[in-house]
Amino acid sequence: MLRRTLARFGIDPYLIALIATVAVAALLPARGVAAIVAEDAVKVAVALLFFLYGARLSPHAVWEGLLHWRLQSLVFASTYVLFPLLGLVLTRLSAPWLAPELALGIMFVCVLPSTVQSSIAFTSIARGNVPAALCSASVSNLFGMVMTPLLVMLLLGSKGGDFSTKAVEDIALQLLLPFLVGQVLRPLIGAFLLRHKAVMSLVDRGSILLVVYAAFSEGMVAGIWSQVTLRDLGLVILLDIVLLALVLVTTTVLSRRFGFSKEDEIAIVFCGSKKSMASGIPMANILFTGQAMGLIVLPLMLFHQAQLFACATLAQRYARRPEPAVQLTPAQTAEA
Repeated sequence: MLRRTLARFGIDPYLIALIATVAVAALLPARGVAAIVAEDAVKVAVALLFFLYGARLSPHAVWEGLLHWRLQSLVFASTYVLFPLLGLVLTRLSAPWLAPELALGIMFVCVLPSTVQSSIAFTSIARGNVPAALCSASVSNLFGMVMTPLLVMLLLGSKGGDFSTKAVEDIALQLLLPFLVGQVLRPLIGAFLLRHKAVMSLVDRGSILLVVYAAFSEGMVAGIWSQVTLRDLGLVILLDIVLLALVLVTTTVLSRRFGFSKEDEIAIVFCGSKKSMASGIPMANILFTGQAMGLIVLPLMLFHQAQLFACATLAQRYARRPEPAVQLTPAQTAEA
């Protein structure tokens, strides 16, 4: 009943869960031994998240989608070229008014891979090229394990925290290794996971909520929230919305300019405009060790919600387009 009521007003229940998690972290932050336990739990949850992702991803689907190289190239360019360039421009323009940690968070959003679940879901709702979206989002996340740390190093430099060989090793151990193990075990457990999508979704979202709790809890203990003003929050929301709008418009225009079909355009727009919180927050924990994690991931959390609302509206608009006319063969025409 509650879920239906929220959906009627266009509110994602996951947004409520995120807000509640931040509230719990504010009221009951993990301290001392509890903080150590939370940190260990986050590592386990993230490893489980990427293990399940590997176990559910079909290598055949990825290979099929890769054959559509023009579409994949445009999505890749949007994710790892267009976004970072726009992020550099927006953070430079807003530098006099934006706290350094929040500016770092905006740039971090721009170097992240695309989402998987929501990109595919919105493409499906909009009657787009779902196999291409599956491949695009999946490959984006695989590349992201390498591209995101590299872009952090190149674009953020010393601001990127303790980026070193150890950071690369941590990403390999916490993200890539569980993913590869999941791929190896996919023939044994893949069918089981497909039959229990609701449970898997609970694990996915529960893992992220745990990571968010740990990040914001750490921020409360360190007292960083006294540094955030309503002006800062409003500016971050504005920058997120402007960033998302620019990418949505650019990917739409380029898709039509390059002559893609409407189905391909939908996949490009949704996959090329998304940023993954599921991959982003675990990576932030590794790449920005010792920094104000709560502030750094705040722009990502806000961008995540903005993209859900915007893309849900856009998907419904695409879905309302007329069905393509069916071309009858001469034999069918004669029968009619």
